[in-house]
Amino acid sequence: MTDTPTALQAFSQDLAALAARAAPSVVSVQSHRHRASGFVWKPGLVVTADEALAEEGEIAVRAGDGAPLAATLLGRDPSTDVALLRIPRTDLPAAALDPVPVVPGQLAVAVGAAEGAPTVALGLVSRVGPAWRSLRGGEIDVRIDLDLGLRRSGEGGLALDPAGRAIGMVVFGPRRRALVIPAATIGRVAPLLESRGRIPLGYLGLGLQPVRLEDRSVGLMVMQVEPDGPGARADLRQGDVVTAWNGEPLRGLSALQGALGPGSVGSVVTLALRRGGAPLDVALTIGERP
Repeated sequence: MTDTPTALQAFSQDLAALAARAAPSVVSVQSHRHRASGFVWKPGLVVTADEALAEEGEIAVRAGDGAPLAATLLGRDPSTDVALLRIPRTDLPAAALDPVPVVPGQLAVAVGAAEGAPTVALGLVSRVGPAWRSLRGGEIDVRIDLDLGLRRSGEGGLALDPAGRAIGMVVFGPRRRALVIPAATIGRVAPLLESRGRIPLGYLGLGLQPVRLEDRSVGLMVMQVEPDGPGARADLRQGDVVTAWNGEPLRGLSALQGALGPGSVGSVVTLALRRGGAPLDVALTIGERP
């Protein structure tokens, strides 16, 4: 027998080396009944998946070479699934995020952590698409879906391309399918969380209820108007029915919420209304959600 490694052995060794290079930047994250992963974005700062964090309570972060550390939540953005933590360690190496293009069919590696020890999943990039808007209104710079078996504790870890470049954070999408929050999105959101603690989202100051109109289309009835809110300043009234947004028919309350992402604050929209059965157009300046 020869001692020369087979192609499969060489591939396995390369894969293990790739994961080992990324592992020092990856940490495990624990909050109330939640286990996830995260990665060092800057010295002392960890990015993790917002959806994998408990709503409240203490947060602990553990690297592979130490005991759990108490972490402070600096900010979270549910619309892009990015949360930022501060930890009392600045010696852990930061992951170098790289917005390198990816293509369907190429290999992808997810590196997470459980109790500080690295976890690895291998799969494929199954889909690449253009920028998209999440159900919560966040702008995601590119659509990257992965076909791999992601552990629950691996959510929030790094997604790597075959060269070991960190293309973003791996999270669960609909039906527990793995997808990537890309490097460009993290690079845009994390600095705002560091400086402001949150991402400004749009706010109408209205309580809305979906209603079915005579032509079977969808409208949104104003059930409540917040005093001195954007809706009140635009003279919207209880009982008004919103039928269109900037000339486009409404597709429901979730679609409207999706239009109130970070880029919407301060913009002026035209709402088509029915008031007492009569049509009316109203200009409304979107405010910032308190």
